[in-house]
Amino acid sequence: MKIAGIDEAGKGPVLGPLVIGIFCCDDKKLRDLEKIGVKDSKKLSFNRRMEIYSKIKKLGHAETIKVHAEELDKLMECKTINDILKDCYTHLIKKVDADIYILDSPDVIPERIANELKKLTKKEVKAFHKADEKCKVVAAASIVAKVERDMEIERIKKSIGDFGSGYASDKKTIEFLRDYLNKHGKFPPHTRMKWKTTSNLMQKDLKDFI
Repeated sequence: MKIAGIDEAGKGPVLGPLVIGIFCCDDKKLRDLEKIGVKDSKKLSFNRRMEIYSKIKKLGHAETIKVHAEELDKLMECKTINDILKDCYTHLIKKVDADIYILDSPDVIPERIANELKKLTKKEVKAFHKADEKCKVVAAASIVAKVERDMEIERIKKSIGDFGSGYASDKKTIEFLRDYLNKHGKFPPHTRMKWKTTSNLMQKDLKDFI
């Protein structure tokens, strides 16, 4: 039986893309995922993620969708971030064949998004909170998504400079955006303009996120 896990990286940052990853393998390979150290990507160092990522790809099939900041801004004119995620999940489920798909639920009611995806794809879908901690195939997908996003972030840094993680909770990111805005009168490429962080910065008010 083929099992696929789905997870995202970069839902919340003010800089950089949203990346959704899917990993599919035979259920007999699940023990192998555990043997190579697969776990929730947030609990792994950058180097460890990269090491495991190369091994994951030998155990199954991985795909990603990257939604860049400018595209996110356009989509969010008429959709919520969870709607955008659901569209990406639907695309990946239709593209990668498996018997069952398990995803880390962005919805406060996991059963709701699972049922919506079942209707949209005619596939067997299950959704759980913290699925990346509970299910190795979802943890593998989280690593795929995180590594692909990390690589995108490194490419962006080469063009605009080192802005840290891209998250609003990162003081380095906020300082970078504020300095760039002061110097250029606008935000750098790859900034999510629909995020509260940017509007706060435009008002020269940092108290909401520092």
